[in-house]
Amino acid sequence: MDKGFKVLEKIVQAANIRQKVIASNIANADTPGYKAKDVKFNNLLGKQMKLLTTDPKHTGGGSADNLSSKTEVEKNLSWEDRNNVELNVEMAHMTENALLHDTAVTILGTKIKMYKNAISVRR
Repeated sequence: MDKGFKVLEKIVQAANIRQKVIASNIANADTPGYKAKDVKFNNLLGKQMKLLTTDPKHTGGGSADNLSSKTEVEKNLSWEDRNNVELNVEMAHMTENALLHDTAVTILGTKIKMYKNAISVRR
């Protein structure tokens, strides 16, 4: 199979992890002292995306093997209770994440259909 399956798998895994982090932020929106977290996809997918670079000058990234340890605390404004969760920002992150996840799953499904068609034509 091609490397695209591995990259798409990592994108779906990363989107699932980010969904959990965003849901945690929303659940803790009223928790005093809670700091919002986020998952940065360039950190998560660095190793896989490095495989796709065509020039040594292209940027690479770190390892994508340990996906769950790549959360970062957002350092933006803070409310009186030292909580920095903004629900509208978290909802935007959730929408963006859902679009990425759905796109990766759609592309993955299309690739599988292409392989199925190729196999059925060969018979």
